[in-house]
Amino acid sequence: MTLLRTPEERFARLPDFPYVPQYTDLDDVRMAHVEEGPKHGPVVLLLHGEPTWGFLYRHMIPPLAQAGMRAIAPDLIGFGRSDKPTRVSDYSYQRHVDWVWQWIEAQGLKDITLFCQDWGSLIGLRLAGTFPERFARIVVGNGMLPTAERGVPLAFHLWRAFALYAPVFPAGRIVDIGSARKLSKAERQAYDAPFPSARYQAGARAFPALVPTHAKDPAVPANRAAWQTLGNFHKPFLTVFGKGDPILGHADRALQRHVPGAAGQPHDRLPGGHFIQEDQGPVLAQRILALMRDTTLHTPELPS
Repeated sequence: MTLLRTPEERFARLPDFPYVPQYTDLDDVRMAHVEEGPKHGPVVLLLHGEPTWGFLYRHMIPPLAQAGMRAIAPDLIGFGRSDKPTRVSDYSYQRHVDWVWQWIEAQGLKDITLFCQDWGSLIGLRLAGTFPERFARIVVGNGMLPTAERGVPLAFHLWRAFALYAPVFPAGRIVDIGSARKLSKAERQAYDAPFPSARYQAGARAFPALVPTHAKDPAVPANRAAWQTLGNFHKPFLTVFGKGDPILGHADRALQRHVPGAAGQPHDRLPGGHFIQEDQGPVLAQRILALMRDTTLHTPELPS
């Protein structure tokens, strides 16, 4: 497996993202993350999706850290400052799950409050369904755990074909289109920063094709087992979705019906698109803090 590392100068002068990256060597790749807040504070794990990186959480990290949380945003392999295998075939659903789990173990993360969106939810919910003892509560924004038991909209099939075959894959422009607000030029450039050339984009190209949409997909048995476990997840489970998402805007209903911990929670759909972190980042941070305040006796000085 051939790996690329994006030159650090590509990440110079990122708007609202002054954080110093930390690196963890896994079995075969190096994974990057940023974190803010007290080292021994309650863990809030922020998992991004396609085609973003930790920069997506720049409006959520400060309020979480200021409230005493240890806010951690990793870059998935193939994204951000993490290593980038150069072939689409280097990536699989299982590999992504394994990489993130190895990273969680390396950080020693426990009692995790998870916020996940897009592929962050495909990975995060799979892990929460496999290792529920590590997770204290879960917040999902515009995400799902696919089990190939429901159809997918035409818009997703078009997106999958575009990701694999379009001659140009403009990450910044994609995030701009998928957000309700207009991103600045500097913000679009920040999403393009991890990809100096097409050789760096294999992971981003691969992701849509890895979503299991048919029963024979190799990821389906493990996803269905995780989904079954989530059907017994009684810890707090909240959905806060952007209602302008044409693909996942209504996926919250299935989660609310299936997960016992979702009962009685203040679920919401906010004005925003697929990248709800761009449209409602500070609001999402406050919803996470409110959930933590309302469901633990030991959270330090959370704001009302």
